[in-house]
Amino acid sequence: MLVGAFPGALPCLIGWVAGTGIVDPFGVINVGGVDHTNAGGWILFAIQFLWQFPHFWAIAWVAHTDYSKAGFKLLPSDKGPTKFTALQAVMYSVLMIPVGLLPYKIGLSGYTSMWILIAANLFMVVQSLRLYKDMDIKAARRVMFSSYIYLPVVFLALLANKL
Repeated sequence: MLVGAFPGALPCLIGWVAGTGIVDPFGVINVGGVDHTNAGGWILFAIQFLWQFPHFWAIAWVAHTDYSKAGFKLLPSDKGPTKFTALQAVMYSVLMIPVGLLPYKIGLSGYTSMWILIAANLFMVVQSLRLYKDMDIKAARRVMFSSYIYLPVVFLALLANKL
């Protein structure tokens, strides 16, 4: 999963580079007296990267039986859906909170989107905690459908409230 999360998050960074024209991923260019970096691209990459873990593991949890029959091992535990998997979903959901504050902190987006991202991230944490507590397919579905809603809400909030 970790290896696949990198190419899964690269479109955010690639789009940022295409939109800004900053080819050096760690470089700075000066446009009209204002320095621009790829920090925004890396933040979008981090949001997408961290989001993939609870999203993917919820899907793998829901479809574990079918994947197992086909010979695929998609969960982080050899024993299938376990507390360890749920704890991983919680951990990555919690990590999304500070990353969600970064667009506001670097001046990429405004106050409104900051609060939307905080709410969306807390919502993901709550759903992941419910998975940890309940340990069932119903809770995994809640994480899965929450993750479907999360990404468009977060990216649209950042777009609508960009500075």
